[in-house]
Amino acid sequence: MLVAPYYNKPTQQGLYLHHKSIAESVDIPQILYNVPGRTVCDILPETVARLAEIPNIIGIKEATGSIERMHEILSSVADDFDLYSGDDETGTEFMLQGGHGVISVTNNVAPKAMAAICEAALAGDRDKAMELNRPLEGLHNNLFLEANPIPVKWALHEMGLIPEGIRLPLTPLSKEFHEPLRRAMRDAGVIS
Repeated sequence: MLVAPYYNKPTQQGLYLHHKSIAESVDIPQILYNVPGRTVCDILPETVARLAEIPNIIGIKEATGSIERMHEILSSVADDFDLYSGDDETGTEFMLQGGHGVISVTNNVAPKAMAAICEAALAGDRDKAMELNRPLEGLHNNLFLEANPIPVKWALHEMGLIPEGIRLPLTPLSKEFHEPLRRAMRDAGVIS
């Protein structure tokens, strides 16, 4: 996965040339990662379409949360170009409307439930996908109460899956967020 370069705010041509250069330097499959909320750099749909023509750029993790953006990209790339949501809150709808999957934070905490949602959504079963998604809505939101991965690391520790601790510059989850996240975890059925 290749995240858009952060800090220096390249132009669309700069983004294209950057990703093209990497793709031409190695022969492994690559997925673009567009997360402008973190990089302050947005790979626009027309740039994605240009990059999709490079053989080993096989997809994109689109983390804008925009279903409209997904449709713009889908309409401008070949059918074999994979389009993944990088936004848990809109991931189910993203798949129901033609996306190929979701690269999810919630999946770390509720993998079986997320797999079932993906299966239903990719099969086009809207009612089942939405029903399965409902108990996870609190997780989708509360896993972002502070910067990711702070809440997900705390949740995994709370579940007994990883040791306590996080590396700087990230800090432990603020105490005020413990109970809202615990409540979302209980609602999702991952703790009792």
